[in-house]
Amino acid sequence: MMTKLEFLEVAKRKLLGDGLEPCTIDELQQLENQLERSLSRIRARKNQLFREQIEKLKEKEKILIEENTKLREQCGMQPRQASEEQEVYMDVETQLSIGPPERRVA
Repeated sequence: MMTKLEFLEVAKRKLLGDGLEPCTIDELQQLENQLERSLSRIRARKNQLFREQIEKLKEKEKILIEENTKLREQCGMQPRQASEEQEVYMDVETQLSIGPPERRVA
């Protein structure tokens, strides 16, 4: 029983990048392949969660747009156009510039 536990501890340390000195090139290659497969599964799951979250947010957006339209009607306001609801841009003037700084005369 203790041997299996020790083996698991060594395998865990190797996955974390510790205790790799005695490993052969083949062992390191197997370890790298295992990590790449694990990383691929992790990224796939993360992407799935992002897609699900995006779908939930789109549904929430749709509900909020409908609610906003009803409230506008109750207040006697004009309903917004679809393009107004999706994209709102503001022009802002700043003193920022690209390039070397200008010399100021005091």
